[in-house]
Amino acid sequence: MRTLVIGDIHGGLKALIQVLESAKVVAEDKLVFLGDYVDGWSESAQVIQYLIELSKTNDCVFIKGNHDAWAETWLAEDHINDIWYQHGGKETIKSYSGFTEEEKKAHLNFFEAMPMYHIDTENRLFVHAGFTSMHGVEKEHNIQSFYFDRTLWEMALTMDKQMKKMSKFYPSRLKHYSEIFIGHTPTINYFVMHPMNAANVWNIDTGAAFTGRLSAVDVVTKDIFQSDILPDLYPNEKGRNK
Repeated sequence: MRTLVIGDIHGGLKALIQVLESAKVVAEDKLVFLGDYVDGWSESAQVIQYLIELSKTNDCVFIKGNHDAWAETWLAEDHINDIWYQHGGKETIKSYSGFTEEEKKAHLNFFEAMPMYHIDTENRLFVHAGFTSMHGVEKEHNIQSFYFDRTLWEMALTMDKQMKKMSKFYPSRLKHYSEIFIGHTPTINYFVMHPMNAANVWNIDTGAAFTGRLSAVDVVTKDIFQSDILPDLYPNEKGRNK
């Protein structure tokens, strides 16, 4: 059985299907999704429906991202956050055209059930963005850090490659977990089209919301599976490329 971790999808159902087919996913595989399933390309509601069906055949973990939290609020309260609307919410709302109230309720339940993080039996942490507590995720006081924090990744990027975990200078946040898998900050910001590794942190968001690809990684072998670039899959759309 493999464990595959999948980066930010942002409404790109075609890319999701490509990645799962490329990885030759079978029912025995565990799939950990890092959040931000919606906002960007035109198939956000369809992505959620696909994931609900996928969870019936596979062991899936669906971490909550910041875009998912915004979409959840809209489904629950019919409240449109202005920032969300400008950063993909408009496309998500449009994607729900034709969905019944019962289907929307099922999607709301799906969002509400999402955990903020997941720790597996090998002490690997999966979280959308990061965390700020030096004592680990269980001691995080600000729940929004799990889906907004970028300091964890920035810290990992600046670390000396020779710094060892036993060093007294090694950051306490990183000592708690064998590996940490995150999304949220696109690697294309660093002109990289594939998942990046810094210290014991793996960033799996390869810019599917913009001009990049959707990626999945085998957490053991580090084999990478990727879609085509999203603008090629949705040639008549902009995604979040405004």
